[in-house]
This record gives sequence, C-alpha cells and structure tokens, in this order.
Amino acid sequence: MGKRRRSVQSGNFAEVFRAFLASPPAGTPSAILEAFGDMVAAEPRLLPPRLFYEVVEQSPVAISITDMDATIVYANPSFARVTGYSLNEVLGKNESMLSDKVTPPAAYKTIWGRLLQQKSWSGVLVNRRKNDERYLAELTIAPVLDAAGRTTHYLGMHRDVTEMHALEHQVRNQKAVIESVVNCAPVVVALLDETGRVVLDNLTYKTLAADLGVQEPAAEFVVALKEAMGANFDRARATGTGFARQEISFDPGGGGPVRWFSCSGTWFRESDGSADNFFEAHEQTYLLLVANEVTGLKQGQEEVRMNALRALMAEDELVQGMRETLAGAIFQLEGPYNMIRAAAGILERRANSTVENEALLSVLQQALASGDQAIDALRGCMPAPHMEPLGPVNVNQVLREVLGLCTSRLLAAGIVVDWRPEPMLPPVLGYENGLRGLFKQLVDNAMDAMDEGNSSVRDLRIRTASERETVLVIIEDTGPGVSAALRLKVFEPFFTTKRAARRRAGMGLAMVQDVVNEHAGTIEIDPTYADGCRFIIRIPVRHVPAQGQ
Repeated sequence: MGKRRRSVQSGNFAEVFRAFLASPPAGTPSAILEAFGDMVAAEPRLLPPRLFYEVVEQSPVAISITDMDATIVYANPSFARVTGYSLNEVLGKNESMLSDKVTPPAAYKTIWGRLLQQKSWSGVLVNRRKNDERYLAELTIAPVLDAAGRTTHYLGMHRDVTEMHALEHQVRNQKAVIESVVNCAPVVVALLDETGRVVLDNLTYKTLAADLGVQEPAAEFVVALKEAMGANFDRARATGTGFARQEISFDPGGGGPVRWFSCSGTWFRESDGSADNFFEAHEQTYLLLVANEVTGLKQGQEEVRMNALRALMAEDELVQGMRETLAGAIFQLEGPYNMIRAAAGILERRANSTVENEALLSVLQQALASGDQAIDALRGCMPAPHMEPLGPVNVNQVLREVLGLCTSRLLAAGIVVDWRPEPMLPPVLGYENGLRGLFKQLVDNAMDAMDEGNSSVRDLRIRTASERETVLVIIEDTGPGVSAALRLKVFEPFFTTKRAARRRAGMGLAMVQDVVNEHAGTIEIDPTYADGCRFIIRIPVRHVPAQGQ
C-alpha cells in the first residue's frame, strides 16, 4: 500500500488529502487511517494526521464522504446522532436513504447540476431519520478534487434546523397576525422612533394622512399633545406611564371642519440587535400612538355648546346694550349738567350779589342736586361687567364659534367667508368671552359695512397666524373702508360711520379697543388696504392680562 502512495512535497494538506482520495486503500477504517497517516508522515510541516481525524470525528456537524455514486464511505458520530442510523448501517449505503419524497425532484436535479460543474451547493432539504421522523437538514455538498482537478468524492455537511425553521415561521406568522389586526383596526396606529419618524403605521393612518393632506399626521398629533399636556407629556415619557384619552383638535383650514381625536400613547424600549451592540446592550425608545377620531361626538357636543353660547351671547349683548344705553344717557345728561354747574359757579363768585341772583343760584343748586341724584340713579342701574376666569384660549376655536353664531346672517346677506386658520396655533392666555365679543363685534361691523356699501363683491376674509410669540388675526371685508381721518376716531365711544337713517351710536369699537388693551395687544386699520377695510389684531401668547384694566 505504501508503494501506491506518492509523497506530496508542497506541504499542503489539501493536496495530500486529494492524493490520498485519488487512490484510496481498501480495508477497515483503522487501516485506512493508518495508510493516510503514513502518507501525511512524509510531510513534516503538516499537523499530526490524528488531529484532523479527531476534528472530523468530534465535529458537532454531521459530516459524510461519498464516492461518485453518492455511496457513503465515511460518516462521523454526529451524522449518526442526527440521522438515527449507526455508522455500520450507513457505510456502503447510498446517501439517498435519507431522502424524503416531500423534497421535490427538481431540488436534487439542481444539486447534481451544481456538483457536475464542480461547484458546491447549499440549501435545505427534507430528510427522514431511521424512525421515519422528518427533519429539515441545512446541507452543504462540495466536490473533492484530485491533483488533476477531477472529482473523486463528495463531502457533505448538514445540521438539523427543524426547530429554528419552526421558530422563524412562528415569528413570521405572529408578525402577519399582528399586522393584519393592526391594519384592520378602525383606529389610527403609528409607531414613532426617538427622532419622531414614523417607522410603522396601519391603513387607517395612511387614509387619515390623505384626508388631512399632511405627510405625517403623527408629528402634528405629538405637537398638539405637547401643547395640551405641557410638562405632563415629558413626565409620562420619563416614567413610562404613557397617557390615555387625551383629546386634541386639528383644523385643516380651507373651510374644512375641525377634526377631533382622542389619543393614547405608551413608550417602550427595544434592544438593538446589531453586531455593534452584541456585548454592550443599546436600547431605543419608541412611542406607540393610537388615535381614535371623535369628530362626530364632538360635533354633537359642539351643537349643544353653541346653543348655550348663543343664549349667553344674546344675554351679553342685551347687558351690553343696556350699559351702552345708560352710558349714553349719562353722557347726554352730563353736557347740560356741566353747563348748570358752570353757571352756578359764576353766580357764586359774583361780588355784587342781588336777590335775583341768589334766587337763581338756589334754583341752579337744586337742579344740580337733582342732576346728581339722576346720574347716580342711572349709574346704579348699569349692570356690572361680567368677570370671567383667566385661562388658555384657542383663538381659532373662538373665531370658528363667532362664524357659527353669524352663519344665518352671513347666508342671508350672500357674504362669502374665506376662513384660513393656521392649523397649529398656540393658545393665548386671556379671557375667552371677552375675545369672543371682540371678534363678534368686528365681524358684525364688517357685515354692516358691506350692507352700507352695497358692494357687488361681498367677501369676508379671516386669517390667523403665529408671529414671534404673538397670535395674529386679520379680518378683511369688501365694504367702503374707513378714511384716514377716521381711523382713530372710530375707536371713540358713541362714534359711528353709519348713515343717519341707520345710526346707532354705541361702544362697539371702543369695547374692542378695551379688550385688546386688557390683553396687552394692538389693533389697527391697515392704511395700505384699498379693497375695503382690514383690521389687524396682535395678541401676546403668554401675557397675563388684568380684566378691567
């Protein structure tokens, strides 16, 4: 047998092994190993042959060597453990003894096609153990070439991946079920990473994004939630408690209705499974946001609230009318009353007083006393102004309520309303009823102006915007406008620009100026606007007003 071996002087174990396989000896495995050892012994630079044998024998991977006909000539103990056959039962048998009919014939054709091209093949087959139990074998088959480059044997290595395959499919199935449930859910579901980017959403979310005309509604919701919850939002994130049923509104503008959503959210941490963080765990925080649209419910509540608001506004207008009437009466009385006081003062200062002067002075003093009583009585009858609590006010919501209150008159007058609110307007700290009365007065004035001017174009345009910690409101009409000489005078009490036939002097714009002053804001009539009248109102967001200031 030694005469049949040729020494390989290259020092390459692969060449030695190929030379050995080119003319394998007959005999028992120990005799074959001895012959291989003799051949390797001639190569002093190689590791001991016993080491290679033990590596293959002790490998946890099932290893087999077959001849060109796939007849098994060697198998290691792991092969026996995986297949259930003893080594004596597999030696001399064809590798096809492990095949199961579940594996399609095309798979074997592909394997042989690769091997005939002297290329290795890797994949998964369905094999059958000795006890007829099927298992999934992750298999690699490679041709073994001799020194001349001819295939002499095939090396096969495989392992049982049945459990791993089952777990992978279980994960996929659970993922598919979760995605189906999430997609079929009638609520908006979005998963946001630490940067606020949406990494997962459902069909309801995509539909909402198309309806609202925004790319990522979740980002708008988070901004609105931070505004509504304040410090509680960051506290809920830090403690991991989340939040539930937090209502927010979204005003799309363009005449579209306000959309209301009830939002719930929870934060959770996910471990990063990348190789970079294998030894040092890194966690990323995600926000699971669930939003349920409650616009229909809010519209019903809003209708009830608007009816109550109409009654409140009617009562406020009645009280305001009484205050204006009494203030006007006092104003009218104070003119002649002051003249009488002046005449009485002149008579008192005269040195040459006569009986007639003294009698006249007595009458004037009686008139002054009666005047004092009358004016005090009128002041006593004047209703006290309503004092309301201070709080955050959504100017968009207040303006929308004013337009709702004026809808009937706007429709009757044929006035087209162009309502353009900024979708996410910050709230102002102020008095809601006062601001509502302010904007109601300006809208009423605009409608009166268009009625007075008989304009062919009857447009009312209202726009809101956020401008450097200030809420900006612009109200435009297509009436005759206000001349430069009257732009300041119109804010005086009891001044009006209406025709005499429809004149009703009152405190309208003076009241508007008072409310603006209470909120440390400004109001002006734009002198550059030539198509009617444009009021520009600016109200600070965080100023603390003093009512009645």
